[in-house]
Amino acid sequence: MAMSSIPIPSDTFKLGFIGAGKMAESIARGVVTSGVLPPSRIHTAHLGTHRRDAFQSFGISVFDHNHQVVEECDVIIFSVKPQIVKEVVSELRPKLSAKQLLVSVVAGTKLKDLQEWAGHDRFIRVMPNTPAAVGMAASVLGRTATEEDGELIERLFGAIGKVWRANEKLFDAITGLSGSGPAYMFLAIEALADGGVAAGLPRELAKGLAAQTVLGAASMAVNSGKHPAQLKDDVASPGVQQLLAFMSWRKVDFVAP
Repeated sequence: MAMSSIPIPSDTFKLGFIGAGKMAESIARGVVTSGVLPPSRIHTAHLGTHRRDAFQSFGISVFDHNHQVVEECDVIIFSVKPQIVKEVVSELRPKLSAKQLLVSVVAGTKLKDLQEWAGHDRFIRVMPNTPAAVGMAASVLGRTATEEDGELIERLFGAIGKVWRANEKLFDAITGLSGSGPAYMFLAIEALADGGVAAGLPRELAKGLAAQTVLGAASMAVNSGKHPAQLKDDVASPGVQQLLAFMSWRKVDFVAP
């Protein structure tokens, strides 16, 4: 299965997406907007008018068939549903070559399985999350065949947010935290906004205040250098601290779906 790692030409390589869904669109849009790659060097495939229009709206060419993407591109990102990834990778296996770097953003699919289905060990697993759509993704990069490959993929995913590296054995926990985490933050925003409405605020004002408050708090957690507990104590009065302590005591473990 092993293939020699032919260096990817960083100034001319072409990027292809197998799967033209929202995640692929977010990554492609971020790569183009940040100037990492021009749209002329990015390709995907889809037969549906709506998805074709979404990519073509920012200059991405869209083929009719996945094998055309593989034939044209040097770096291939698989962004399909977990239940069909084996079929898709296996079908494209005869078209893959040693010059290509393969990437998977498919949740819950192990690297060793991807390598086996592809007959290709130059595969990298990446776990991004949905804030990729606004350039604020948290992405985690797994083991790489070469350091050069890792740096190239870090640059691509750095265009849509922040990138960390981690051992693949941690990916299930990462999927639960950052992959599913945005849903819990949306729930918090909804609850804050509902509380504001219950206190008499107009819905749009309450929603805007709630979202900006969560955004600002996250920015402080990232940039202040303080532990979240210290930031919490800086804000909360003694009465609020008692309430937060009670909520912490009553909290339940979140389990990724």
